[in-house]
Amino acid sequence: MTSVAEAPSATPVSAVSAGSATKRRPLGQTLIERGLLTEDQLRIALMEQKAQGIPLGKVLVALGFLTEATLRETLAENLGHKQMDLSRVVPNAAAMRLIPRDFAKRHLVFPVTVDEEERTLTLALPNPNDVVTLDKISADLQGRYRLVVCIAAEGEVAGAIDLHYGHELSIDGILNEIETGEIDATSLENAGREYSGPVVRLIDAILADAIQRRTSDIHFEPEAGFVRIRYRIDGVLRQIRALHAKFWPPMAVRLKIIAGMNIAETRAPQDGRIALILNGRQIDFRAAAQPTVHGENFVLRILDRNAGMVALEKMNLLDRQIEDIEMMIARPEGIVLVTGPTGSGKTTTLYSILARLNKEGVNIMTLEDPVEYPLPMIRQSNLAASNKMDFASGIRSLMRQDPDIILVGEIRDAETASQALRAAMTGHLVFSTLHTNSAMGSIPRLQDLGLTAELMAGSLIGVVGQRLVRKLCTHCKKPHEIDRDTARALNIPDDEPATLYQAEGCVHCDYQGYKGRLALLEILRFDEELDDLMARKAPLRDMLRAARQKGFTTLADDAIRRVVAGQTSLEEAARVVDLTSLGALSREFQN
Repeated sequence: MTSVAEAPSATPVSAVSAGSATKRRPLGQTLIERGLLTEDQLRIALMEQKAQGIPLGKVLVALGFLTEATLRETLAENLGHKQMDLSRVVPNAAAMRLIPRDFAKRHLVFPVTVDEEERTLTLALPNPNDVVTLDKISADLQGRYRLVVCIAAEGEVAGAIDLHYGHELSIDGILNEIETGEIDATSLENAGREYSGPVVRLIDAILADAIQRRTSDIHFEPEAGFVRIRYRIDGVLRQIRALHAKFWPPMAVRLKIIAGMNIAETRAPQDGRIALILNGRQIDFRAAAQPTVHGENFVLRILDRNAGMVALEKMNLLDRQIEDIEMMIARPEGIVLVTGPTGSGKTTTLYSILARLNKEGVNIMTLEDPVEYPLPMIRQSNLAASNKMDFASGIRSLMRQDPDIILVGEIRDAETASQALRAAMTGHLVFSTLHTNSAMGSIPRLQDLGLTAELMAGSLIGVVGQRLVRKLCTHCKKPHEIDRDTARALNIPDDEPATLYQAEGCVHCDYQGYKGRLALLEILRFDEELDDLMARKAPLRDMLRAARQKGFTTLADDAIRRVVAGQTSLEEAARVVDLTSLGALSREFQN
């Protein structure tokens, strides 16, 4: 087949499905009429568009004025085309064979499906009026198919191309190039740019591979004779590669350069940050280098803005859990805490809550160490970039900025706890995180930090305890029967099947048995009775009994709910949450 990239322009625009002839209205005016944009925002975007020479829609998304989904919907209606959410589309392999990857990437067009009976080829692209691209495709296909055009956001198109065309940069080929000096043509073609050093492409290949595998952290761990590369996927570390030790020094230098670190310093810890466009979207990395006996250990925390923002409705919570959270954040003042160990999703939950509260009528300010995901309209302060401000002094400073809502990244000392409580008592809604094992355990922890029970009563709105467990792969999870004692311990009625599910492993989950994670929550919402018990310094068991009478469920209760529903396995739940108090389960753990 003749390459699309080399095909002459031959077929007229009439080859495209109806809709492109619809009279086009100015995008900015349409957005203003719908209340999605203000006149000032449009003026700013037009100035940026003129300075950068890029489409207005792309500028609006980059400035945070619109989401890509909103832009896609508006463009589709404005131009008379259908819209398509490529994150929910499984493309047709036959359609992808009709358009080469390099052409699709260069012209930002993604083939979705082909209908041989109707002789139609459905395409997704951000600009449905790109007549030159559509004519080239029609000419290459020699008029065999009628083109049906759908609108998709630019980032979604680029990401779909990288994902579904198999974005496999040849790591082995690059390593061979380093060893032999023979240029690896495959990695050069996939890199999509002119020749760059093999070490540069090797690091790019590893980072791109990690993003595709939904990795949260990349570990480069030098040993005596080799360097181990591990990914943390769904909360569990997995070894991906092991390279010869001679590869590590130039790789470490490359990582330091792009992270803005001092390449000459090898005996002291360093921190840095990397910003790259990968898989069609902006990805940030938080970098940390640590000297070890075999060289510098390097860890990259991946901060994917799209993956990091999850709406409360999409966290698979019970209606009662969402109602409890909404009741807590509806209070005008007080403290809401999210507790759990590192990596339990506390920041994601807090950002989801802030996104719900983020309106023009409120001033939301944050103190973070560091800022992980920039949020539009929210004033975020990065303590990691400041050596003149900590959490305690930062709260005092924020109080002079007329805030309505304050997010304090973490309460870690007595002064921060005192300042956060003072902010709550003076009419502000304060959110923060605390490292405790349970929601109820936050009370003695705050007392250890110097807060008295009398002051906390009435100011502490609620505590959300959180953990993350891996979800069973829906394609390969395997049912297995359990004995009746175990079923009763899991609160399965005697007249219902005593069936749970185990991890198996298949191509869809990379033979892990799990794919993705879900949140386990325990939500302790304080009312007058619990406030009175806390003020009287009642034992925690009395407070827990009173909370349970009002419907409070623990992390173990939520874990069991997920297990019985077949969303995760009993083994995975026990890895994250202490289930040993349920004695009847001990035999199941041993099997």
